Amino acid sequence: MIKEIKITDMKAFKVGHAQDAEHATGCTAILCPQGAWAGVDVRGGSPASRETELLKPVNTVQQIHAVMLSGGSAFGLEAGDGAMQFFHEKEIGFDTGFGLVPIVCGCSLFDLNLVSNKHFPDKAMGYAACENAFSGEEPGQGNVGAGTGATIGKFRGADYIMKGGLGIYAAQIGDVQCAAIVAVNALGDVIDYDTKKILAGMLNEDKTAFADSVKVMYEEIGKSRELWGGNTTIGCVITNAKLDKCQCNKLASIAHNGYAQAIRPVHSTADGDTIYLMASGEVEVGVDALGALVTECMGRAINRAILNAEPAYGLLAAKSFAD
Repeated sequence: MIKEIKITDMKAFKVGHAQDAEHATGCTAILCPQGAWAGVDVRGGSPASRETELLKPVNTVQQIHAVMLSGGSAFGLEAGDGAMQFFHEKEIGFDTGFGLVPIVCGCSLFDLNLVSNKHFPDKAMGYAACENAFSGEEPGQGNVGAGTGATIGKFRGADYIMKGGLGIYAAQIGDVQCAAIVAVNALGDVIDYDTKKILAGMLNEDKTAFADSVKVMYEEIGKSRELWGGNTTIGCVITNAKLDKCQCNKLASIAHNGYAQAIRPVHSTADGDTIYLMASGEVEVGVDALGALVTECMGRAINRAILNAEPAYGLLAAKSFAD
């Protein structure tokens, strides 16, 4: 019934990356040039984001043109300006009556503590990600885009973390298409969506196996610990479904179930998790059925992020433990 597809099969959308591998940061552009109905659900206590307020159903603008996911913490929000410039040159945007204004949403994860706190995605990198999106090539996964500097398994600090990354999973049922793009930079471990076994996460003392973050947290439940800061898993779900802003916001909320099924623990006080949802409005859909598909696509995209991550910056990755 459910068939995996390529994200490039979703013709209304374009996805592209740009990164600075030397300094462990990057950005990922998710574009819908003709406009997409959209919603967002921010679960983090310290989000770095742009244009989330306009996605409330009571506000005027009905469609957006891009979501920019980036590293660089709040500095990385500048990558969204690159998408603004890119669409401005293509004369795409919301008609104000005095010119076209592209509507670009976005959010950033914290990667400043991995290699450099002086390099982050900027306008030029965001523009390059849009150019790469328009190339038509299938976007990569792992140590690319917003996942370039992502890490996971941080409950006990930097000595035990592993490499995170960016993942994509796209699927189709009948005429309904759905995909998730996610940069996994979580405090917790990433678990297999199907088997619930740990794929990667906090390492044990000699770094030969996984410590199991939840187990360690339970052992320390009577202690007060300052958690490793800057943990944010950021993602965007895209679909060809006909949805209004209310439905988009609800489905963005439901997409966090995918986080819960693939990251353990998730939504901690030190995580700034955010999910956008964009709908191109092409096919009729049952919203609750789509909610189930959204959840699965997000959970599997999280797994793809980790399974495609390469060891880098002195960190082990899931591939380091592959048989």
